Amino acid sequence: MTSFSFELLATDPESRARRGRITTRRGMIETPVFMPVGTQGTVKAMLPEGLKETGAQIILANTYHLFLRPGHELIERMGGLHKFMNWDRPILTDSGGFQVFSLGKLRKITEEGVRFQSHLDGSSHLLTPEVATAVQEALGSDIIMAFDECIPFPADRSYVQESTRRSSRWAKRCKQARREGDGCALFGIVQGGMHPDLRASSVADLVEIGFEGYAVGGLSVGEEAELMYQMMDCTLPLLPQDRPRYVMGVGTPENLIEGVHRGVDMFDCVMPTRNARNGVLFTSFGKLSIKQARYQEDPLPIDPACDCYVCRNYSRAYLRHLYQSNEILASMLNTQHNLHYYLGLMQGARETIAAGTFADYRKQFYAARSADGDN
Repeated sequence: MTSFSFELLATDPESRARRGRITTRRGMIETPVFMPVGTQGTVKAMLPEGLKETGAQIILANTYHLFLRPGHELIERMGGLHKFMNWDRPILTDSGGFQVFSLGKLRKITEEGVRFQSHLDGSSHLLTPEVATAVQEALGSDIIMAFDECIPFPADRSYVQESTRRSSRWAKRCKQARREGDGCALFGIVQGGMHPDLRASSVADLVEIGFEGYAVGGLSVGEEAELMYQMMDCTLPLLPQDRPRYVMGVGTPENLIEGVHRGVDMFDCVMPTRNARNGVLFTSFGKLSIKQARYQEDPLPIDPACDCYVCRNYSRAYLRHLYQSNEILASMLNTQHNLHYYLGLMQGARETIAAGTFADYRKQFYAARSADGDN
C-alpha cells in the first residue's frame, strides 16, 4: 500500500488542461506543477527556505549523481535524503536513465541493465531496474521513476522499437522489485521516440503493468517544439485520466503553457536555474539578459510586474553589477527570481483552470511577449 493518490479537481472547457491534487506521505502537491531540479541533493544557489518562499511544492533529485556521490547507502544511514538536505516536502527522483544514456561510449546496454563508467573517476558500475529502484527507495523518495532508456533524437525506427520494448520489460522489473509498504509511488515512463504508434504501444504496456503515475519521456532531446507538441498530442490522451501525467525535462515557459494546454500535470527542467547562473532572466515579457550594457544604470526591477523578493528589492543595475563582478549573490538572486517566475506561471495556470479561464490566460501570456518583446 502507498499513501499516494491523485484527485482531478477541474478541467478546462476549451482545452485538455487539468487542475489536480497529488497526495503524498509528505504533503499535497497542487497541479499543474513545476519541480525545481536539485540534481545532487540541492537546487543550485538556493537555500531550502528560499525554495519554499518561491512556492516550490516538490523538488527533483538525481539517482545517478547521488548513487555515485555520496552514495545512497550513506544517505540512508543519515536518515534519508529529506533529512540529509533539510527538505520536508515531497521529493521525486528520476531513475538515472537519462544521465547514464548521455554518457555515450562510457556505457553498454544489455537486457540486464547498463554497465557504465563514472564521469567522476572512471569506475565501473552496473545500473539495473532492480538497482535503480533500490537506490531510490534508500534515498526515501516520495515518487520514484522506472528505469528506462531515454532514446536520442534522431534515431532509426528499428532502434527506437527495440529500446522501447526493452524499457517496458525494465518497467515491469521495477514494479516487481518494489519494497512493500514504504509509502512511495512508482511512475512508469512512456518512450517510443517520435513515432506515434510506438508511443501508443509503450502506453499500452505500462498501463497493463499498472503504475501510480505516468511520465512521457524522450522529449526535449533536440527535436523542434512543434514535434514535441505532436508527441504530447498523440500520447497524453491515451494515459489514464485518474493518474498524474508528467512530461520529463520540459522546458521553456512556452513549453509549460503548451504542455498544460494539452493536459500535462507535472514538469521539471534545469532551464530556470541554469539560465539564472548565466545571467538570463525570465519575465512576463520574455527573456532578459542582465549582462547587457544597457542595464548598467537601469533602476527598474527585473520585471515591474513581478512581486518576488528580488524584484521588490534590487535593480537591474545592481544585478548586472553582481553578474559582471562574478559574485555568488548574482546566481542566488537570479535563481530565486527565475524559480519564482516558473512557479508563479503554474500557480496562474491552476487558478485559471479552476475558474474556467485558462484560454484567456494562455492568450495573455503570448500577448505580453509580443507587446514588449524588445526587453
